[in-house]
Amino acid sequence: MEERAEETRPLIRTSGLTKVYNSGDLAVHALRGVDFEARAGEFVVMLGPSGSGKSTFLNIVGGLDRATSGETIFAGRDIATMSDRELTLYRRDHVGFVFQFYNLAPSLTARENVALVTEIAHDPMRPEEALEIVGLGPRMNHFPAQLSGGEQQRVAIARAIAKRPEVLLCDEPTGALDSRTGILVLEALAQVNRDFGATTLVITHNVAIGDIADRVVTFGDGRIVADRRNAVRKQPQEVSW
Repeated sequence: MEERAEETRPLIRTSGLTKVYNSGDLAVHALRGVDFEARAGEFVVMLGPSGSGKSTFLNIVGGLDRATSGETIFAGRDIATMSDRELTLYRRDHVGFVFQFYNLAPSLTARENVALVTEIAHDPMRPEEALEIVGLGPRMNHFPAQLSGGEQQRVAIARAIAKRPEVLLCDEPTGALDSRTGILVLEALAQVNRDFGATTLVITHNVAIGDIADRVVTFGDGRIVADRRNAVRKQPQEVSW
């Protein structure tokens, strides 16, 4: 019974999550009591207008920001109770991040950019292996300036997955890309989710991308206003925008 309970417990769970930013006399409520669950291996797309709380939520789940109140549970432990050092270890050992802008070191090759993570991770894969997974093995010795936008984003994905994270958090990973290039990036994310079981949360303004997910969660005014499960997950190449 104990093992079955472990298997069904969410990997990530938030309860009553709030975030308030104070700007002079003005209190800005970025999150207003968010309850959320994601199980190991789920692929969740998060939709909603700018200012709806999506990025704030992702930053708190990823340990980049702290909530004002509420719980954020990862694998049975409340992130809110972690010290700064424990949060650093949580981000290093358990979470991979992919952002809209690639944040690659321009003076380093693709392989060297990925090695920045593998040199400090607990149980990393080789940089070459991570780059092969995202289809960039032949480009590993190229510098960012020699790569297209889609290739740079795939280097960023390789860097994120090289530490073998349980959680992959992506904030507008296709936001700066055209449809054809964005699909290549989504294929890389879907492969990582499928082959490595990383619980994957993807923020996007693009409603069509929701079709490739297990679930689509919609934010509005700091709350989750809709949460639906797809009966069938489309392949990235079936999506167009």
